Amino acid sequence: MTREEIFGKVRTILVDALAVDEDEVTLDSVLTKDLGAESIDFLDIVFKLEQAFGIKIPQGDLFPDNVAQDPEYVKDGKVTPKGVATLKARMPHVDFAGWESNPEIGKVAELFTVRSLVSFVEAKVAAK
Repeated sequence: MTREEIFGKVRTILVDALAVDEDEVTLDSVLTKDLGAESIDFLDIVFKLEQAFGIKIPQGDLFPDNVAQDPEYVKDGKVTPKGVATLKARMPHVDFAGWESNPEIGKVAELFTVRSLVSFVEAKVAAK
């Protein structure tokens, strides 16, 4: 399956899950900020990705949980260097370049773009 085919399926899933127009879903679209995704939507997106691509996505694999609650990873509203390293290790599908210079915990959600979903699915499909 090509990256373009994966993107097409991911776009269809997001249009359905988030009730957005197809032209709103670009590779650079941020799931929360641009497409209006909320935490409950992430569960639906994960389920739909599993069904569409025949993959299993363990809890916390695509969208890591419990990072914000760990004082080793967050201090004074910023993700600590150890937290950044942990996020990068757990989310190789995410581009941290712009965020890493000012790793505010409140902006972690902005790391989840359509491109990161496509990269995640691409790696999962390749590993099947």
